[in-house]
Amino acid sequence: MKRRNFLKKASVSGLGLVAVSSTLVSCDDKKVVRPVKTAELEVVKPLVIATWKTDLAVETAAAVLEKGGTALDAVEQGCRIEEANEKGQSVGKGGLPDRDGNVTLDACIMDDKGNYGAVLGVKNIKHVISVAKKVMEETPHVMLVGDGAESFAVSKGFKRENLLTEAAKKAWEKWKIKSEYKPIINIENHDTIGMLAIDKKGNISGACTTSGLAYKLPGRVGDSPIIGGGLFVDNEVGGASATGLGEEVLKTVGSFLIVELMRQGKSPQKACEEAIGRIVNKPGKDFKNFQVGYIAVNKKGETGAYSIHEWFSYNVYKNKENKNIKSDFYNKPKA
Repeated sequence: MKRRNFLKKASVSGLGLVAVSSTLVSCDDKKVVRPVKTAELEVVKPLVIATWKTDLAVETAAAVLEKGGTALDAVEQGCRIEEANEKGQSVGKGGLPDRDGNVTLDACIMDDKGNYGAVLGVKNIKHVISVAKKVMEETPHVMLVGDGAESFAVSKGFKRENLLTEAAKKAWEKWKIKSEYKPIINIENHDTIGMLAIDKKGNISGACTTSGLAYKLPGRVGDSPIIGGGLFVDNEVGGASATGLGEEVLKTVGSFLIVELMRQGKSPQKACEEAIGRIVNKPGKDFKNFQVGYIAVNKKGETGAYSIHEWFSYNVYKNKENKNIKSDFYNKPKA
């Protein structure tokens, strides 16, 4: 058997048996053998994880990934689904207003290169996650606020529209009768949407979008659009996102903390649990009347989630299956 044919057959058969093998490359019309690293042979399986029961949003993001799209495009398209969902009263159009009756939206997005963009307190623009992406990609800034963010959005082709739906308006008018403000533990299936994705190249991106606390003081901004609070991604390690009372997430820089704990070797699950512990174990902290939940994913595609109270759930798309999972939680009844 000629040497050329022998090498060709040996290479092809070897690739089918081992992860690190050899392949043929052309060099001045001669065939030579070079090692093939494991990463070159592995096929990365797309993954999406998002807060709450967000089936359609996660399916939308997963479809982008399965077609070979980037994690960045996936999380943007997934979040846009919830921003357009008028039945969900804490994201996008239909979100509950501040105490003056104005719907203001916050969002941020972060890519695998560490780039970040955010908008805060935006009125009249539905798809703020896409505006945040424009800030990241088309300006030298990382944050735009209020009227400036709205004007920027319009300059980029976004249309102004009334974000206060009749359902949200009625809820606000009912609230005004007593005008009592306190954080409410969300025991439903929806809140701020935080989403993380891994694409076929193994790159991680994340996004977070919200209308914030219902009946908040005008000008209030929570954790969702703040890097390290509502979202943080490090492509070498993983990503994390938060939902719940943003003030408590910000005080512990929760999403950044989770990623750093994963960098130190903790699993996504253990990192989420420790981040919740940093909140509830503060001296004198009364956590009975507010909720915080975290999701996380590491570079291996391992996921985790944890919350203070029951009722938090999250969706995971993995191995072509989209599942809603009830999160484990801290505040369990004592035996």
